[in-house]
Amino acid sequence: MGLPFLLGLGASNPIAFQLSVATGVAAFILTLLTDHQLGIIKVIPYKIHLLVDFIVGIVFVIAPFIFSFEGIDAYYYWINGATVLLVVSMHKSEETTARGNLA
Repeated sequence: MGLPFLLGLGASNPIAFQLSVATGVAAFILTLLTDHQLGIIKVIPYKIHLLVDFIVGIVFVIAPFIFSFEGIDAYYYWINGATVLLVVSMHKSEETTARGNLA
């Protein structure tokens, strides 16, 4: 959540800064509410958490085009979006892991 401040996001469009901070706060809250090792209240299934991450990744990849982000603003969103999509795509479902253990 601090990176938008350090990078000075928002030079090409103030939405670049606002969207990043809002997403960071929402991601922190989502983590606290997710049923996994970092969750505290554990009311959101992990699959839903992954779905939200996937949607955020897509939004981050297309946001520079929609909002005309340029320079560091665009690169920040493209790199973060691609990273989130890569991490989500590498996640093995519980069913796949369970089937792999049976073999």
